Amino acid sequence: MRWLALSLGIVNPGESRLSAVAVLDALVNFQFVKRQDPSVKELVDYINANWEKINEKTLRYHLLRMKRMGFVENEKGRFSFRQTGYGDRFDAEEWSRGAFESFYSGVAAKVGEVVNGLKNKEQLV
Repeated sequence: MRWLALSLGIVNPGESRLSAVAVLDALVNFQFVKRQDPSVKELVDYINANWEKINEKTLRYHLLRMKRMGFVENEKGRFSFRQTGYGDRFDAEEWSRGAFESFYSGVAAKVGEVVNGLKNKEQLV
């Protein structure tokens, strides 16, 4: 779970706090194992049972941060990973494919722009 949190940028290398990892684990458990969208209380209960104790304020901080990063959304007090419009929303592979396809296509377009800009600059010299 720590590797996933690092890969997604939810935690930084060398960071010792595990609360963000615990929140990510809880979301993965509810979305892809239990196939449901949890409430704050359900998330707190899961984290308290499986990780160290977490208070609601810390949980909400991490949920908001993940929401701003574009990974999490909430509706009517229930949280889930942001829907991508691809396949079954409770399927981890479909979610990851949809979530990262749009992200990486944007990165690829920007890299292409930069390389073309450098190429054009070189042609002017």
